[in-house]
Amino acid sequence: MDHHVQEHSRFYVGLAFAAGVLLTLGYKDLYPDLERRFRLAIKSSRFPLAGSEPSTHINLTDHTRDRRRSSVLPPATSNPSTSQNQQQQFKDFVPSTYEIREGIEGAIGNTPLIKIKSLSDATGCEILAKAEFLNGAGNSPKDRVALSMIKLAEEEGLLTPHSGDMVYEGTVGSTGISLAAICRAKGYLAHICMPNDQAREKSDLLLKLGAVVERVPPAPIVSPQQFVNLARQRALDHTSDPSRPGRGFFADQFENTANYLAHYEGTGPEIYAQTGGRMDAFVAGAGTGGTISGVSLFLKPRVPQLRVVLADPQGSGLYNKIRHGVMFSETEREGTRRRAQVDSIVEGIGVNRVTANFEAGRELVDDAVKVTDEQAMRMGRWLVENDGLFVGSSSCVNMVAAVKTALSLGKGSTVVTIICDSGIRHLSKFWKFAGEVGGDNEVTLESIVGDFDRA
Repeated sequence: MDHHVQEHSRFYVGLAFAAGVLLTLGYKDLYPDLERRFRLAIKSSRFPLAGSEPSTHINLTDHTRDRRRSSVLPPATSNPSTSQNQQQQFKDFVPSTYEIREGIEGAIGNTPLIKIKSLSDATGCEILAKAEFLNGAGNSPKDRVALSMIKLAEEEGLLTPHSGDMVYEGTVGSTGISLAAICRAKGYLAHICMPNDQAREKSDLLLKLGAVVERVPPAPIVSPQQFVNLARQRALDHTSDPSRPGRGFFADQFENTANYLAHYEGTGPEIYAQTGGRMDAFVAGAGTGGTISGVSLFLKPRVPQLRVVLADPQGSGLYNKIRHGVMFSETEREGTRRRAQVDSIVEGIGVNRVTANFEAGRELVDDAVKVTDEQAMRMGRWLVENDGLFVGSSSCVNMVAAVKTALSLGKGSTVVTIICDSGIRHLSKFWKFAGEVGGDNEVTLESIVGDFDRA
């Protein structure tokens, strides 16, 4: 009998000891949370919110399990109507852009529209920029174009993945980079022909993406050795060579209308949704002309009062084509181009011919702004100094033209433009001449666009 009592006693003592340990551990984990909430409740009673009544009642609740939840999830509720409201709020809070995307192609499009604070504050207008450098393949608006051209070629049976088919293109850089990245993702190779006077980092990046790169001397458009004509011929040679696997496909970004359609179906609708249709002007440069045409074709019917303004670098003939109906620059006559390239250190925009993509929306362009290299370089430094934005040469041209357009429209106007790519691709050329940022080199907006009234 005594033996059984002793056994039971040992059992209960052990059980009590274990329970004590568990209770101590639980209290240890719970106590900091209880103490924090107790102090918070005391503080709230001493410093109540405006319009609230102080309360002496304190509720202490253990929410340690809730820490496992994502902070973005709304709390669960048993009230059906409240639950429905919270579910709708959650849908509003988590837009479709937060969904998991399929491959690198899924990271193209839906780029943010950002307010350029320094330019907006200085002009009294709202200067907004579509951040196309955040596209996820080649980090420029050419991602949209490259993907559109490849998809159309696949639909038409001109490209078959993993068949040895190769995409050929003549480009000054950005389209080639986008094509090289997307080709790798979709089972193709890229062969890029480009002028050898372009920033070296572009061709270096192309090589790292596994593209074949031909840097050729600048030549007039009438020459078979001009970089676009050479790419076309390389594609034909590939297709006609029985010893080579696959076919050659010439992307032809200047004349392939899949270019402007990419912006009509993507960039334009995104800008419209992001602004709610409230904007006074859209400003963009033109190389192939796809961006300004595609966006204008979408926006103009929906925002009839919208002014579309071409931003054109020095040496390009498009300014005079829009202003006077004649393709002409100070350095050459229409149809007789023999210069190596547009007489500017700006890359990516400015040409001396009308492409099929530019012609698609040319009638919708209301005006043009000429931007000098010096203005573009000063704008580049301004954006770094005041906004921390390090952008490429064509983006600087767009920004100068956007400011001039905003000032012409007057205070309170809203102007949308494009940030095309990062300045990282322009270190050895545009930024080599732009000068140091800050210090004694600090620029003023007046030095970029001339005197204007800030009042």
